Amino acid sequence: MNDSSGAIEPFLAHLCGGEITAKDYVGYFLNEHGEELVFAQRRGEKTARLWHSDADWEMFRIGDHSIRVGEKMDGMITVNDLIIDRAEATWLSSCLAASRHLRPGRT
Repeated sequence: MNDSSGAIEPFLAHLCGGEITAKDYVGYFLNEHGEELVFAQRRGEKTARLWHSDADWEMFRIGDHSIRVGEKMDGMITVNDLIIDRAEATWLSSCLAASRHLRPGRT
């Protein structure tokens, strides 16, 4: 077994242009249209960071209650001002749940 620990973080940081280190819980998603999403949660930070290639890799700060359904349009799923589809929302929800223990006041 070779030691490639930390190999994904520099790749994802380069991909989205964000600061991602081995201290982050990270997630990557490729949707059916070839658009890429990157998730990073740093221990001790109240919010996670989300980048989406279709939003020109703009960073969005997100938390446990950031995913909204139908707030702007009936049935539309959003995270802050970013429109996402059901598969992206499912992946993002899983990332938030898996990294919840890293946010302050969470267990």
